[in-house]
Amino acid sequence: MRHSAEHREIQRNLRKQKIRFLKNNWDLYLFLIPGISYFILFHYIPMYGVQLAFRDFNPLQGITGSDWVGLDHFQRLVTSYQFWPILRNTFVLNIYGFLWTFPIPILLALMLNQMRQQRYKKFIQTIIYAPNFISVVVVVGMLRVFLSPRVGFLSHLFVALGAKERMFIAVPEFFRSLYIGSGIWQTAGFGSIIYLAALASVNPELHEAAIVDGAGKLGRIRHIDIPAITPTIIIMLLMALGSALAVGFEKVFLLQSPLNLPVSEVISTYTYQVGLVDGDFGFSTAVGLFNSLVCLVLLILFNKISAKVTEVSLW
Repeated sequence: MRHSAEHREIQRNLRKQKIRFLKNNWDLYLFLIPGISYFILFHYIPMYGVQLAFRDFNPLQGITGSDWVGLDHFQRLVTSYQFWPILRNTFVLNIYGFLWTFPIPILLALMLNQMRQQRYKKFIQTIIYAPNFISVVVVVGMLRVFLSPRVGFLSHLFVALGAKERMFIAVPEFFRSLYIGSGIWQTAGFGSIIYLAALASVNPELHEAAIVDGAGKLGRIRHIDIPAITPTIIIMLLMALGSALAVGFEKVFLLQSPLNLPVSEVISTYTYQVGLVDGDFGFSTAVGLFNSLVCLVLLILFNKISAKVTEVSLW
């Protein structure tokens, strides 16, 4: 009884401390209102419309008034002749993109961290960060100009190297390379900021001690820098693997054409086609919900594997 009373007294004191802290710092919590409002308005309230995936939506009857069809839309999706090609295109594009785009920011961060000339380091950082601020529409427009059969210098370069003159941006074999290559150019530099921030926390004395022991740059990178950013790499890896089906819509849609459609049709563009173009809102919601559920399952799975193997996880 005495221990129970002491425990209740400790809990009561902790609650008083929390209340006192909130009263003393209430103005700081006001800064949370815009962020919380954003997530409530644009992420949680729209979840009300998820029930469209289980209804035969009729605009005249509204969401709740439309007929309940259960899992019919999901059954239609899985049995559709387009399902497996679209799923394969989505996985292949994401896996290829992951294999190429994930390691490059890490390499850039490691190389930039080794630069001691601050003037050149800042200049290179500016150059590689700048493409991230270019709109996807502008990037695709640049690709169309550069690969134009008449005025595109890349098109002329390919022809000079022995390739057949054609509209390269519409060729199915070039679609994935263009999508991934432009993504690396646009995001790799900015993506290295996270790893540079992790490297900034490394104690300089470790490098000084390693230099005294005769370690070169590669040795210090291998035994000091990489272990220091390993937790960050694992977290970013989990987030990337958990979004295996979350291929961006904008660039795929802008690069898409009737000629490369067999390899460029992914879940996000298919959702747009059946939802906004064909007006089948219930089925398109089911497609989007299927995509989100698969990403959620993958995220939970890889997070559990990482927690057991590396003891680093998102939660």
